[in-house]
Amino acid sequence: MALEHALLVSLSERAASGSELTRRFDRSIGYFWTASHQQIYRVLGRMEKDGWVTSTVVAQQGRPDKKVYDVTEPGRLELERWLAEPTSGDPLRSDLMVKMRGASYGDRAAILDQAREKLDDHQKKLSLYHHLEARDFSDPSGLSGHDLDVFLVLRGGIRLEEFWIDWLTEYIDAHTKAER
Repeated sequence: MALEHALLVSLSERAASGSELTRRFDRSIGYFWTASHQQIYRVLGRMEKDGWVTSTVVAQQGRPDKKVYDVTEPGRLELERWLAEPTSGDPLRSDLMVKMRGASYGDRAAILDQAREKLDDHQKKLSLYHHLEARDFSDPSGLSGHDLDVFLVLRGGIRLEEFWIDWLTEYIDAHTKAER
């Protein structure tokens, strides 16, 4: 996936200025696809040049004018093309997993500390996801279309965090018991 496609999805949901888009991106798509604010602005400029988005200058009181981006017909067609394209396998890349595999050749205590830090990060993210689920989807039984898609992606995020928590806990516990 290219950042362009993530931005097309976000802009298809609602037109936005670059700063609004980056804030919204950080609170949604950014949980599973990261990009810096500079990357987003650079790609928006390229997408506008390619005709995938258009911008409208909106005057603001006491602040500089802002550009609001929206998806054009060629942008919608590109998003539709990309959505229909088969998805390649998602490779799992984790520095920590490589370190864990090689822990016998170095400082296992340092690796265990890193695993505990990651465990804490995943517990915090899971807590956030559960908060979002409770706040936004108190009764998911009636969801359909876009709302159902958003809910199911959130559920996938919850399951991934549960996996990481379970697996990191297993690794830490196994080595803690082995050291006794």
